Amino acid sequence: MTDQTPERGIPAGSDEPTTDDRDESTPASHRRRTGARYALLFAACFAVIYAADQLTKIWVVSTMTEGQITPVLPPLLNWHFIRNPGAAFSIGTNYTWVFTIIMVVVSIAILTQVRKVASWWWATALGLVFAGAVGNLTDRLLREPSFGQGHVVDFIALPNFAIFNIADSAVVTGVGLICVLTLRGVGLDGKRSNDEPPGDGTADAK
Repeated sequence: MTDQTPERGIPAGSDEPTTDDRDESTPASHRRRTGARYALLFAACFAVIYAADQLTKIWVVSTMTEGQITPVLPPLLNWHFIRNPGAAFSIGTNYTWVFTIIMVVVSIAILTQVRKVASWWWATALGLVFAGAVGNLTDRLLREPSFGQGHVVDFIALPNFAIFNIADSAVVTGVGLICVLTLRGVGLDGKRSNDEPPGDGTADAK
């Protein structure tokens, strides 16, 4: 009679994996698939916002003259083409190169954190900030007057507010979402800092 391992009916010395071995491998593969979905959402947010930002800037530069104002929904919304050497909303216009360095650092920092993300909201927030930073960074690097000191194309004008672009809007929205997640105690892994049991750690944050 063939020797069998207790409670499993598997011949002794068999190389077939036990039930426990299979159970241990399943969560790891599930985590990889789930992590890929978060990364895909991050990439999708980046691609959509970056494309919209660059295409609208190309459209503005090719169809408008600098300083031109085009009514859209007057008096609420106008297109007002300016070139901004400063940060978002025309802040710090005399320190263009400083903002170029800051955007490079921010972009690299976000990329180093993406693999830790396990929350749909965090993936969205980081995707928005990354897209906005890279969108304006592209202007800094490739537009006049010189590499690293290019002026950002701004054109969205609201009453009594600075002129901005889609990249600026994405950064502000993403940062606002990050602030909300942080205040609610939701970490990059989707889990709350108070260790509540929210299912997969993202139920309350999604």
